[in-house]
Amino acid sequence: MDDVQYDKRFTNRNRIISTYGWTWISVPINKKHKFLPNMLLEINNDLPWRELHWKNIRTVYAGAKFFDLYERYFENLYNHEWHLLFDLNFETLKKTIDWLDIEIEIIRESELKINGTATERLVNVCKAIGADTYVSGRGAGDYMDQKLFEKNGIRLEYQEYTPQPYPQHLSTLFIPDLSIIDMLANVGPDSLKLLTAEQPVDLTNRAMTISNKRA
Repeated sequence: MDDVQYDKRFTNRNRIISTYGWTWISVPINKKHKFLPNMLLEINNDLPWRELHWKNIRTVYAGAKFFDLYERYFENLYNHEWHLLFDLNFETLKKTIDWLDIEIEIIRESELKINGTATERLVNVCKAIGADTYVSGRGAGDYMDQKLFEKNGIRLEYQEYTPQPYPQHLSTLFIPDLSIIDMLANVGPDSLKLLTAEQPVDLTNRAMTISNKRA
């Protein structure tokens, strides 16, 4: 959704573990652009956010079991000077999908030339790519027009995801809803298995390598 207005809640920030629970890592933006579409939003590189992010990530995950598999990638990521927030988000999204061995086509909404607002826009996106089902976060049910999906022959499903606990470096109690960095650093190659599991997963015999995925 690169051509919709920037949402300040999560578009430029995420949570990682810390010695006192969890903490935000945020990419500062050019506040003059906060009402622009995602793909035009500039990063405020006057602030040393790259150095701070990398220092925090390396500090808290250095002792995690699988962090060494991903460390070089993140180091290179933060050595690069990013100008647009979308470019940074899109790069990390593609790399995460690659690490998880998920085979899926990614389409930028701007490529579809979609019109409409709110639910109408979502329906038009589904039509443009030939989708018969739209999967939504549970919170969106409060403001979406569900009947509009039905009217257009599109099935509306709500994501019902419950995080599966896994051993976390720095925490004896499981802290859910952190960045995928946390799961990768602690679970490594079995991350997709854990994400898709409906029952608790035995991680005692986790694989120690990522085939052709080392950054």
